[in-house]
Amino acid sequence: MHRPQTVLLVGGTGRTGRQVVRQLLERGVLVRAIVRPGAALAPDLARHARLTLTEASLLALTEEQLQRQVFGCDAVISCLGHTLDLQGVFGPPHDLVTRATTRLCRAIIAVKPATPVRFILMSSVSVHRAGGADARRKLPERVLLGLLRAVVPPARDNQRAADFLQHSIGPYHAFVEWCVVRPDTLLPGAVSAYSLHEGIVSSLFEPDSTNMANVAHFMCELATDSTAWAEWKSRLPVIVNAAEAPTATAG
Repeated sequence: MHRPQTVLLVGGTGRTGRQVVRQLLERGVLVRAIVRPGAALAPDLARHARLTLTEASLLALTEEQLQRQVFGCDAVISCLGHTLDLQGVFGPPHDLVTRATTRLCRAIIAVKPATPVRFILMSSVSVHRAGGADARRKLPERVLLGLLRAVVPPARDNQRAADFLQHSIGPYHAFVEWCVVRPDTLLPGAVSAYSLHEGIVSSLFEPDSTNMANVAHFMCELATDSTAWAEWKSRLPVIVNAAEAPTATAG
Protein backbone atom coordinates (compact mmCIF):
# COMPACT_ATOMS: atom_id res chain seq x y z
CA MET A 1 0.00 0.00 0.00
CA HIS A 2 1.33 3.45 -0.95
CA ARG A 3 2.32 5.51 2.08
CA PRO A 4 0.94 9.07 2.01
CA GLN A 5 3.54 11.80 2.05
CA THR A 6 4.20 13.69 5.26
CA VAL A 7 5.18 17.36 5.21
CA LEU A 8 6.19 19.58 8.10
CA LEU A 9 5.13 23.20 7.64
CA VAL A 10 6.30 26.20 9.64
CA GLY A 11 4.74 29.60 9.14
CA GLY A 12 1.41 27.98 8.33
CA THR A 13 -0.76 30.78 9.73
CA GLY A 14 0.67 33.46 7.46
CA ARG A 15 -1.13 34.54 4.30
CA THR A 16 0.84 32.19 2.05
CA GLY A 17 1.27 29.49 4.67
CA ARG A 18 -2.48 29.06 5.12
CA GLN A 19 -2.78 28.37 1.40
CA VAL A 20 0.05 25.84 1.58
CA VAL A 21 -1.82 23.99 4.36
CA ARG A 22 -5.03 23.89 2.35
CA GLN A 23 -3.37 22.82 -0.91
CA LEU A 24 -1.31 20.08 0.76
CA LEU A 25 -4.42 18.65 2.43
CA GLU A 26 -6.27 18.75 -0.89
CA ARG A 27 -3.44 16.64 -2.34
CA GLY A 28 -3.90 13.98 0.35
CA VAL A 29 -0.70 14.87 2.21
CA LEU A 30 -0.30 14.33 5.96
CA VAL A 31 0.59 17.76 7.34
CA ARG A 32 2.37 18.62 10.56
CA ALA A 33 2.26 22.34 11.31
CA ILE A 34 4.10 24.24 14.02
CA VAL A 35 2.16 27.43 14.75
CA ARG A 36 2.62 30.25 17.21
CA PRO A 37 0.59 29.91 20.44
CA GLY A 38 -2.71 31.66 19.87
CA ALA A 39 -2.35 31.72 16.08
CA ALA A 40 -5.43 30.52 14.26
CA LEU A 41 -6.19 28.46 11.18
CA ALA A 42 -9.61 28.33 9.55
CA PRO A 43 -11.81 25.89 11.52
CA ASP A 44 -12.17 23.49 8.59
CA LEU A 45 -8.37 23.26 8.37
CA ALA A 46 -7.66 23.11 12.10
CA ARG A 47 -10.01 20.11 12.51
CA HIS A 48 -8.81 18.26 9.41
CA ALA A 49 -8.02 14.59 10.04
CA ARG A 50 -4.70 14.75 8.14
CA LEU A 51 -3.42 17.84 10.00
CA THR A 52 -1.43 17.67 13.23
CA LEU A 53 -0.96 21.04 14.94
CA THR A 54 1.75 21.89 17.45
CA GLU A 55 1.35 25.25 19.16
CA ALA A 56 4.85 26.43 20.03
CA SER A 57 7.50 28.95 19.18
CA LEU A 58 9.78 27.05 16.81
CA LEU A 59 12.88 28.76 18.21
CA ALA A 60 11.90 27.65 21.74
CA LEU A 61 11.64 23.95 20.89
CA THR A 62 14.46 21.73 22.09
CA GLU A 63 16.64 19.80 19.67
CA GLU A 64 14.85 16.58 20.64
CA GLN A 65 11.43 18.16 20.05
CA LEU A 66 12.48 19.39 16.62
CA GLN A 67 13.87 16.00 15.72
CA ARG A 68 10.52 14.41 16.60
CA GLN A 69 8.79 16.92 14.33
CA VAL A 70 10.98 16.19 11.30
CA PHE A 71 11.23 12.42 11.86
CA GLY A 72 9.38 10.57 9.10
CA CYS A 73 8.80 13.70 7.01
CA ASP A 74 9.36 13.67 3.27
CA ALA A 75 9.59 17.45 3.07
CA VAL A 76 9.77 20.56 5.25
CA ILE A 77 8.27 23.82 4.00
CA SER A 78 9.11 27.12 5.66
CA CYS A 79 6.85 30.12 5.06
CA LEU A 80 8.28 31.95 8.06
CA GLY A 81 8.82 35.65 7.72
CA HIS A 82 8.87 38.90 9.62
CA THR A 83 5.61 40.76 10.25
CA LEU A 84 5.47 43.89 8.13
CA ASP A 85 5.09 46.41 10.92
CA LEU A 86 7.61 48.40 12.94
CA GLN A 87 8.01 45.75 15.62
CA GLY A 88 8.16 42.91 13.09
CA VAL A 89 10.78 44.61 10.91
CA PHE A 90 13.07 46.06 13.59
CA GLY A 91 12.19 44.06 16.71
CA PRO A 92 13.64 40.71 17.76
CA PRO A 93 14.23 38.08 16.67
CA HIS A 94 16.26 39.64 13.87
CA ASP A 95 17.39 36.23 12.60
CA LEU A 96 14.11 34.29 12.71
CA VAL A 97 14.37 32.76 9.23
CA THR A 98 18.07 31.93 9.49
CA ARG A 99 17.77 30.31 12.90
CA ALA A 100 14.68 28.35 11.91
CA THR A 101 16.30 27.15 8.68
CA THR A 102 19.50 26.17 10.47
CA ARG A 103 17.75 24.36 13.32
CA LEU A 104 15.36 22.48 11.06
CA CYS A 105 18.15 21.31 8.74
CA ARG A 106 20.28 20.21 11.68
CA ALA A 107 17.31 18.31 13.11
CA ILE A 108 16.88 16.50 9.79
CA ILE A 109 20.58 15.65 9.73
CA ALA A 110 20.40 14.35 13.30
CA VAL A 111 17.66 11.82 12.49
CA LYS A 112 19.58 10.54 9.44
CA PRO A 113 16.63 9.87 7.09
CA ALA A 114 16.96 6.97 4.65
CA THR A 115 16.33 9.34 1.75
CA PRO A 116 17.06 13.09 1.70
CA VAL A 117 14.32 15.35 3.03
CA ARG A 118 13.24 18.21 0.76
CA PHE A 119 13.64 21.59 2.47
CA ILE A 120 11.63 24.31 0.71
CA LEU A 121 12.18 27.89 1.83
CA MET A 122 9.93 30.76 0.82
CA SER A 123 12.13 33.82 0.35
CA SER A 124 12.16 36.94 -1.85
CA VAL A 125 13.63 38.35 -5.06
CA SER A 126 15.79 40.57 -2.84
CA VAL A 127 17.83 37.41 -2.14
CA HIS A 128 20.62 36.66 -4.59
CA ARG A 129 22.28 33.46 -5.73
CA ALA A 130 25.83 32.69 -4.69
CA GLY A 131 28.77 33.87 -6.74
CA GLY A 132 27.08 36.81 -8.41
CA ALA A 133 24.91 34.52 -10.53
CA ASP A 134 22.10 37.09 -10.63
CA ALA A 135 24.12 39.30 -12.94
CA ARG A 136 21.05 41.12 -14.23
CA ARG A 137 21.12 43.38 -11.18
CA LYS A 138 22.48 46.80 -12.13
CA LEU A 139 24.72 48.88 -9.88
CA PRO A 140 21.91 51.04 -8.37
CA GLU A 141 19.97 47.90 -7.43
CA ARG A 142 23.04 46.25 -5.93
CA VAL A 143 23.72 49.37 -3.86
CA LEU A 144 20.10 49.47 -2.66
CA LEU A 145 20.14 45.79 -1.72
CA GLY A 146 23.39 46.27 0.17
CA LEU A 147 21.85 49.12 2.13
CA LEU A 148 18.71 47.11 2.87
CA ARG A 149 20.73 44.18 4.20
CA ALA A 150 22.79 46.54 6.35
CA VAL A 151 19.84 48.47 7.77
CA VAL A 152 16.72 46.29 7.57
CA PRO A 153 17.03 43.05 9.58
CA PRO A 154 14.56 40.94 7.52
CA ALA A 155 16.49 41.58 4.30
CA ARG A 156 19.72 40.44 5.95
CA ASP A 157 17.96 37.49 7.58
CA ASN A 158 16.49 36.19 4.31
CA GLN A 159 19.88 36.39 2.58
CA ARG A 160 21.67 34.58 5.39
CA ALA A 161 19.12 31.76 5.38
CA ALA A 162 19.63 31.28 1.64
CA ASP A 163 23.41 31.47 2.10
CA PHE A 164 23.25 28.73 4.73
CA LEU A 165 21.50 26.41 2.31
CA GLN A 166 23.79 27.28 -0.60
CA HIS A 167 27.08 27.05 1.31
CA SER A 168 26.59 24.93 4.45
CA ILE A 169 24.18 22.33 3.05
CA GLY A 170 25.22 22.57 -0.59
CA PRO A 171 23.96 20.51 -3.53
CA TYR A 172 25.16 17.07 -2.45
CA HIS A 173 24.14 16.58 1.18
CA ALA A 174 23.26 13.04 2.22
CA PHE A 175 20.21 14.00 4.29
CA VAL A 176 18.94 17.41 3.09
CA GLU A 177 18.04 18.71 -0.36
CA TRP A 178 16.73 22.24 -0.73
CA CYS A 179 15.08 24.84 -2.90
CA VAL A 180 14.68 28.58 -2.21
CA VAL A 181 11.53 30.00 -3.82
CA ARG A 182 11.79 33.69 -4.73
CA PRO A 183 8.46 35.44 -5.41
CA ASP A 184 8.21 39.10 -6.38
CA THR A 185 5.58 41.47 -4.93
CA LEU A 186 3.01 39.24 -3.24
CA LEU A 187 -0.67 39.66 -4.12
CA PRO A 188 -3.92 37.96 -3.11
CA GLY A 189 -5.82 35.97 -5.70
CA ALA A 190 -6.48 32.41 -6.81
CA VAL A 191 -4.02 30.01 -8.39
CA SER A 192 -3.32 31.17 -11.93
CA ALA A 193 -0.74 30.67 -14.65
CA TYR A 194 2.76 31.48 -13.46
CA SER A 195 6.28 31.27 -14.83
CA LEU A 196 9.50 30.05 -13.24
CA HIS A 197 12.94 31.48 -13.92
CA GLU A 198 16.47 30.59 -12.95
CA GLY A 199 17.46 34.20 -12.38
CA ILE A 200 16.08 37.66 -11.79
CA VAL A 201 13.27 38.69 -14.14
CA SER A 202 12.71 42.37 -13.39
CA SER A 203 14.20 45.42 -11.73
CA LEU A 204 13.56 46.26 -8.09
CA PHE A 205 12.37 49.62 -9.36
CA GLU A 206 9.80 48.02 -11.73
CA PRO A 207 8.78 44.86 -9.86
CA ASP A 208 6.59 42.06 -11.08
CA SER A 209 3.87 40.42 -9.00
CA THR A 210 3.21 36.92 -7.71
CA ASN A 211 -0.07 35.59 -6.34
CA MET A 212 0.43 34.02 -2.92
CA ALA A 213 -1.70 31.11 -4.12
CA ASN A 214 0.79 30.55 -6.96
CA VAL A 215 3.70 30.48 -4.51
CA ALA A 216 1.80 27.94 -2.41
CA HIS A 217 1.03 25.85 -5.49
CA PHE A 218 4.66 25.77 -6.60
CA MET A 219 5.93 24.84 -3.13
CA CYS A 220 3.36 22.04 -2.95
CA GLU A 221 4.53 20.85 -6.37
CA LEU A 222 8.11 20.80 -5.11
CA ALA A 223 7.09 18.83 -2.03
CA THR A 224 5.00 16.23 -3.84
CA ASP A 225 6.18 15.97 -7.45
CA SER A 226 9.49 14.26 -8.17
CA THR A 227 9.83 15.80 -11.63
CA ALA A 228 9.45 19.35 -10.32
CA TRP A 229 11.89 18.60 -7.53
CA ALA A 230 14.51 17.13 -9.85
CA GLU A 231 14.37 20.30 -11.95
CA TRP A 232 14.59 22.88 -9.16
CA LYS A 233 16.46 21.35 -6.23
CA SER A 234 19.62 23.23 -5.20
CA ARG A 235 18.33 26.27 -7.10
CA LEU A 236 16.64 29.59 -6.30
CA PRO A 237 13.78 29.87 -8.81
CA VAL A 238 12.01 33.18 -9.27
CA ILE A 239 8.23 32.83 -9.59
CA VAL A 240 6.04 35.52 -11.15
CA ASN A 241 2.53 35.63 -12.54
CA ALA A 242 2.69 34.51 -16.16
CA ALA A 243 1.39 37.77 -17.61
CA GLU A 244 4.19 39.68 -15.90
CA ALA A 245 7.06 38.30 -18.00
CA PRO A 246 5.71 36.97 -21.31
CA THR A 247 9.08 36.92 -23.07
CA ALA A 248 11.21 35.46 -20.27
CA THR A 249 12.15 31.80 -20.28
CA ALA A 250 12.41 29.36 -17.42
CA GLY A 251 15.55 27.61 -16.32
